[in-house]
Amino acid sequence: MTAQPEPAPDPQQARGAGADGAPQPIPASPPRFVDPLETAGPVPALDDGGIVALHVHRSFGSVHAVREMTFHAKPGRVTALIGPNGAGKTTLLLMLASLLAPDAGSIRIDGADPTRDPRAVRRAMGWMPDVLGTWRSLTPLQILTTVGRLHGLSRPAARERAEELIVDARLEELAKRPSRVLSRGQQQRLGLVRALVHRPRVLLLDEPAAGLDPTSRVELRGMLRRFAAEGGTVLISSHDLSELDEMADDAVFVDRGEVVGGERLVLAQQAAREWRIRSLDPRALSYQLANIGVAFDRVRLEGEVAYVALDRDEHAAEVLRRLVGGGVPIIHFAPAVGDIERTYLGLAGGAR
Repeated sequence: MTAQPEPAPDPQQARGAGADGAPQPIPASPPRFVDPLETAGPVPALDDGGIVALHVHRSFGSVHAVREMTFHAKPGRVTALIGPNGAGKTTLLLMLASLLAPDAGSIRIDGADPTRDPRAVRRAMGWMPDVLGTWRSLTPLQILTTVGRLHGLSRPAARERAEELIVDARLEELAKRPSRVLSRGQQQRLGLVRALVHRPRVLLLDEPAAGLDPTSRVELRGMLRRFAAEGGTVLISSHDLSELDEMADDAVFVDRGEVVGGERLVLAQQAAREWRIRSLDPRALSYQLANIGVAFDRVRLEGEVAYVALDRDEHAAEVLRRLVGGGVPIIHFAPAVGDIERTYLGLAGGAR
């Protein structure tokens, strides 16, 4: 006996249909003019704690790497620094780490000025650059002990702190082997705990998750969350936006040497976001999406999964209500990208 295909659901039975059976479209987002001053926020004060940058500029000849940057990474929070290549992030991080002086503007790290008191900044800050050089012939235990001594710890205290951090980095089996045998991920873990040797109050991290396996990424998130919960300040730069979405409390977007704000940032945050929808009945899902008025060009089908671009979270809630009301067996309904990635893609789209 040959199985007969199931008939398509009756549009009249779908809650998204009107009295005459015509699809009722999902309402569009109303246009709204946003005054740039509305989202600019208060200008931070130099004594606000954490990391403060006020009107910072830095040029290299005719190249303006940092044109105008003002932001505040607050104590007790993890702040993401996000921008495309060439946006000025690395130059900014070098200035925050007291390794490069700004041409203009002011910076404070836990209240200290990097240009006038770099020693105080380095006492307060743990710095993990993207590429961290290491003494390849020394062991992880020797490296951490040496760094502790350089920060003024006594030999016994430096050794004790090094052994503690070796455990935190899960490097016990490699603690007494030359660091040249460490994998990329193991070097990253060593670099992170190296930044923690002197118990800093501020962490400055550049791509800390690069090369880490999934377990190490989870541990990194937990470590940074604990550091912030104890009152520490974390500024983290990364191109892994999904990772930042899971660990960051705040985000600073930079582009062409400037912090993005005002109307441009608000419009980017309101950009359409794709939602990933999976159903036990992909055919019914596709039919019902069309029946409730979701535009064809906003739906992308990949096997049993539908990706639907929606302007607002309220629209996503309404789509889910209508799908379930129409009898579609939904088993997954979630954003395909997080808030940070959505804003970044919105900014990139606006630039194009």
